[in-house]
Amino acid sequence: MTPILSKAKIPPGPKLPKIVAGYIVMLNHMRALRWLQRRYGDAFKVQIPFMGPTIVLSRPDYIKQMFLGKPDVLIAGDNNLGKTLGPGSLFSLDRDEHLRERRLLLPPFHGERMRSYEVIIEEEARREMATWRDGAQFATLPSFMRITLHAILRAVFGAIGPNGQKLADLIPRLVEVGSLVTLLPILKKDLGPRSPGGRFNRYRADYDRIINAMIDDAVADPQRKERVDVMALLLRAKYDDGSTMSRSAIADELLTLLVAGHETTATSLAWTVERLTRNPSIVARLKKEAMTDEKDLRLATINEVQRTRPVIHAVDRLVTTDEFPLGEWRIPRGYRLLACATLIHNDKRFFERPEVFDPDRFLVRAPDTYTWIPFGGGTRRCIGAAFAQMEMNVVLRTLLREFDLEITARPGEAIRSRGVALAPAQGGRAVVRRPRRTIPSPGLDAGIP
Repeated sequence: MTPILSKAKIPPGPKLPKIVAGYIVMLNHMRALRWLQRRYGDAFKVQIPFMGPTIVLSRPDYIKQMFLGKPDVLIAGDNNLGKTLGPGSLFSLDRDEHLRERRLLLPPFHGERMRSYEVIIEEEARREMATWRDGAQFATLPSFMRITLHAILRAVFGAIGPNGQKLADLIPRLVEVGSLVTLLPILKKDLGPRSPGGRFNRYRADYDRIINAMIDDAVADPQRKERVDVMALLLRAKYDDGSTMSRSAIADELLTLLVAGHETTATSLAWTVERLTRNPSIVARLKKEAMTDEKDLRLATINEVQRTRPVIHAVDRLVTTDEFPLGEWRIPRGYRLLACATLIHNDKRFFERPEVFDPDRFLVRAPDTYTWIPFGGGTRRCIGAAFAQMEMNVVLRTLLREFDLEITARPGEAIRSRGVALAPAQGGRAVVRRPRRTIPSPGLDAGIP
């Protein structure tokens, strides 16, 4: 969308080449972002490839205005990730279509149904962790990827049969190339079977075939009305007018859940290990807590990891009205607003000693809606946020009960872009050791975060 000619007052910003601005903003180059914030303030303009003119925001009142903007004024469906996942994905939908679809997807990830997922997640964590070699250094990210992928597959489909196993083999390849074409949409063009676009189209066709077969099996299942997996619920779900979801819409939404429901959570878990192995006093307290049914410190630690190492460092909206008021500014149609989590999460105005990894800050106060934004906000806040927090809690609890984490004096791992997610450059390397006496499991946590 081309911005309209307007006399609207917009924030200042550097006259950087698009490729430089894209490198700084999209790849989270923190030193440059902080310099731009100091130089131009909490709202500054940059031109970004594939996004156009963008206003980067790093102040709570600006972010609140963005999150609470009317969905017919600020839209989020015009984005590269939505175009990769498909037109039926929540990431692609806007206005009434988005709200209508969101209402159908909310029930599986809230309320008592979440309780049953805890058992699944702990089983998958124990299964994967049983393969960990005692005393050998390894990158934890691949393991966490397998845990979260199998957990979301079981939550979505109820069981991992032959088709589920095909998906388990396919999704990592689809995510890898999908992340690449999302970051650089020019690569989505099919230039042959070995090109990123060619591989993505082939993997997506394979995915659609598998999902169609799984839908056929679910429809033919004599127990389909008793099934509580996400796919079965979507097949039974109805919109307000009585219509049901199309197969293509179900396929797009299931892909969204599979992709968003495992890579970002796995990456946050790898960052958790990376942070903890450099903070022995916190690990000692967490180990002690893991012997009980308490979880406050564990949840605070997860929140602090997401503050210091947000996997998705920014979320955006596109202005579709002639002029959107943002504080003292007036933003024209066609501009994007970009709420930058890494800037606001590391601002000493909102977090005391932001450079220090300190989970206790979230024992004192809960995360604020507009200064802690790893899941976005407003009507487009991540629909799986509660599931992700619960999953990280269960996996971390299992790890702490089964293993001792070896502390390291190595510098912290650098941040590396995996296309959509920002991951530890070395995969969250760790050394784990099984204690001589395994901590007995006192059972599942009493509540859901």
